[in-house]
Amino acid sequence: MATETSGIDWQDAFENASYIPGAAQYPDRWSAQAAAFRAAWPDAELDLPYGDAERARFDLFLPKAAPRGLAVFVHGGFWLRFDKSIWSHLAAGALARGWAVAIPSYTLAPEARISAITAQIGAALHAAASRVPGPICLAGHSAGGHLVTRMGCTNAPLTPRVAARIDKITSISGLHDLRPLRLHSMNEALNLDAAEARAESPVLRDPRPDLRLTAWVGGNERPEFLRQTAILTEAWQEGIATCTRVIENGRTHFDVIDGLADPDHPLTEAFVG
Repeated sequence: MATETSGIDWQDAFENASYIPGAAQYPDRWSAQAAAFRAAWPDAELDLPYGDAERARFDLFLPKAAPRGLAVFVHGGFWLRFDKSIWSHLAAGALARGWAVAIPSYTLAPEARISAITAQIGAALHAAASRVPGPICLAGHSAGGHLVTRMGCTNAPLTPRVAARIDKITSISGLHDLRPLRLHSMNEALNLDAAEARAESPVLRDPRPDLRLTAWVGGNERPEFLRQTAILTEAWQEGIATCTRVIENGRTHFDVIDGLADPDHPLTEAFVG
């Protein structure tokens, strides 16, 4: 009897830093940019609670006039690292276009399973939506791309009223099929079993039919992130209002998000345009 194996090194497949020059400098750079942005933006409400957990907090940045709606950015880090304070500067593009911007933190693994983090993002979205009227646009990077596309699923932890307000979702280098993560060493902290990996994979869930989706990825990213982007658009393209895949040439997993800080960048256009 012949047997076949995939031949994929799943440990290497999700490895970003080893393939990005100067990767170790990015977190300090992000933190400095975010702190400078918060210091310069007067209309910000920081550390607003959306639940009882220590990290259940979000920052809300308000535009200079009445907001056109609510834009939410959810950070990445494989559900294992980072918090809202590192990404404040990425609110700049949407703010300049007149949107209020919410950036939540969430409880990290292994303290929380991915399904619990999904529920937290639903709670954060409800809390932010109660403060800002109008349409809602979501963007998330890496693990955050997973979390915002989960908000677009028909079984998302959202009330019908809030779910109906979601107009656009932009997943940036998102993770949409979680099953391969069970073959990576990070699963020692994520604790994904087969059932949760299936249940939390947006590619295996039904999307809301009224959504507009952009799946964005850098052209210089690892092949697995290109695959993860492609399979989401393949899975959802016939079930939603619009479905667009963008490969931004020359971008890596760490700098592909930079466009969100620029109101004229096509990524900001995809997010809130």
